[in-house]
Amino acid sequence: MSTEPLQIRNFINGKFVEPVGGKYIDNIEPATGKPYSQVADSDSKDVDLAVAAADKAFADWSKKPVAERSDLLLRIADLIERDLEKFARAESIDTGKPLSLARSLDIPRAVSNFRFFATAILHTENEAHIMDGVAFNYTLRQPRGIAGLISPWNLPLYLLSWKIAPAIAVGNTAIAKPSELTPMTAYLLCEVCAEAGLPKGVLNIVHGTGPNVGSAITAHPKVGTISFTGGTVTGRKVAETCAPMFKKVSLELGGKNPNIIFADADLDAAIAGSVRSSFANQGQVCLCGSRVFVERSAYKDFVDRFVAAASKLKSGDPLEETTDQGAIVSKTQLEKVKFYVDLARKEGGKIALGGSAPKSINERCQSGYFFPPTVITDLPVSCRVNREEIFGPVITITPFDNEEEVIGYANDTDYGLASSIWTQNLSRAHRVAERISTGTVWVNCWLVRDLRVPFGGMKASGVGREGGEEALRFFTEPKNVCIAKS
Repeated sequence: MSTEPLQIRNFINGKFVEPVGGKYIDNIEPATGKPYSQVADSDSKDVDLAVAAADKAFADWSKKPVAERSDLLLRIADLIERDLEKFARAESIDTGKPLSLARSLDIPRAVSNFRFFATAILHTENEAHIMDGVAFNYTLRQPRGIAGLISPWNLPLYLLSWKIAPAIAVGNTAIAKPSELTPMTAYLLCEVCAEAGLPKGVLNIVHGTGPNVGSAITAHPKVGTISFTGGTVTGRKVAETCAPMFKKVSLELGGKNPNIIFADADLDAAIAGSVRSSFANQGQVCLCGSRVFVERSAYKDFVDRFVAAASKLKSGDPLEETTDQGAIVSKTQLEKVKFYVDLARKEGGKIALGGSAPKSINERCQSGYFFPPTVITDLPVSCRVNREEIFGPVITITPFDNEEEVIGYANDTDYGLASSIWTQNLSRAHRVAERISTGTVWVNCWLVRDLRVPFGGMKASGVGREGGEEALRFFTEPKNVCIAKS
């Protein structure tokens, strides 16, 4: 019986292939701190091979009837659903998130992505405009060519499929780069695509680091469309590379999202929703509400009840069914979380819950990257912990006195991805939502996603919109045809 670790190879032109340079990176399981597989450490030569395959496949794929493309995407969705448990376990091991979360949210959302866009392309509309007595105009929306799709480690299959599905649904071919920290579900997706009969070269996945693979994809002259989800610093580099080449770019970047609780809110619902929005996936979701603002008259009651509720979350082995909080994705990310908690203490913050890594989880997870839900109070709004993205299970709670004040607090950051408002006053909800500078505003809920609506951020949280018709438009090029009246 072989003891060699699984090697996650690239998927190019319908086949799993070794990286040209023959190099691999250890793939670490966050819960144990130990490698459990190896992932291809590719470079620009591998990207060139993927581009050649995608370029060759584009002519046939882009002309394939919409109904056939739809059927193929639906087949992929069915196969992911069939293998849901295998995908969920792989994602839990790769990311450190609880298996129950991967099973109930991440993998089903990926299935929904493929099904949504598979059917959306059957119901698109084309614009037509009549110029009285002069001409008739109609707009064609055609696939753009090769799309470069770069996704992060926190929701690896969910976010990767959200890019792949619309890109190939409208007739593009794609080169995707999952995070080198979480490659396993992308590897399983390739197996599913091959089984579904997706033509060779339509989807190519190249594994490796951002500097080696991500940069090569964004800089390649034949890749005219880039969809990137990740950190703001990297997103800025992507934009700088793409701008001189006039590429079409969508950037979904970081967040420092405000969660606003007014005194008239249903506090039971607000506390339950806020605990979830603060600590889901160990706070490693770009949409997490990491800055909680509570109207002063409800502040003490909210803090006491919130801390009590959060303290009941069980940190543990991600593969155990009863675990609520799993592992942080990497040692580097764990050190970042610790840094900001230490900084909060220096900035005058009070640790109301958590604040230090647990001594032990279980024998299997002794060397894992764990950090408990952490609640910090008494910090000024202007401090670094309240302004910089931490991306971990660390939140601050701050009191406010009125609408004007909390709107100022909410907008006092470089980011503008999402926000939540908790109130039973409908007029107030509309009024505040209109003035908060975020791409998404949830009222009395969090992470309620409708794939039909546009999604994206303002300010340093990115440019462009994904989801629904916006995604189909992003991955197509409009062409006007004007026919003169004879």
